[in-house]
Amino acid sequence: MRIYFFLLIMIAGMLGAGAQKTDANGVPVPPDPKQKEAKGRYHFVDEHGDTLMMVVLNNITVFPQLKFKNKKQEQFYWRTVRDVKRTLPYAKLIAETLLETYEYIETFPTQKEREEYLSQMEKEIFAQYKPELKKFTKSQGKMLVKLINRETNQNSYSILKAFLGTFRAGFWQTFGRFFGVNLKSSYSPDKNKDDAIIERVCVMVEQGQL
Repeated sequence: MRIYFFLLIMIAGMLGAGAQKTDANGVPVPPDPKQKEAKGRYHFVDEHGDTLMMVVLNNITVFPQLKFKNKKQEQFYWRTVRDVKRTLPYAKLIAETLLETYEYIETFPTQKEREEYLSQMEKEIFAQYKPELKKFTKSQGKMLVKLINRETNQNSYSILKAFLGTFRAGFWQTFGRFFGVNLKSSYSPDKNKDDAIIERVCVMVEQGQL
């Protein structure tokens, strides 16, 4: 599971911005959506002089009820729900800090210093998240790669290439394929039926419906 270190290198903490909140199982917890909603709250005075608060609510997507053709489809759906819930927090945190991390390592004057920094952080973060990553199933590893693509609009191979260079990114791509993980895998809910189910589950999880 060492390959997943590179997918977690952008997690908050490596920038010295403070410890990231985690749940009881050590899984990263994304920022509370309610905190973001506070920006959509406005106070105004009505014609009677009373101060009222207006809240701009987030859009809610309503999906039609799923009808499974067979037991295999139903099992795939609930396995997807399980894997999305497990991996979506990681994917979101990576997306939130990706740009900041890239800009941070660009402040190092030489490539050697960047590589030394990444190498040190590899050891520290891998040690921190190793207990949790060891619990990932193969399907959850694949799901993490999919959701990173969803959250960042680029595949994991491209992210590795930006941080580590073409050679090392190619090495991890080859290494990952031995374990059934394709870092170049795409995410196309509009074209791929399985990805469409994943997107449905992601949206429902984000809306608190699952």
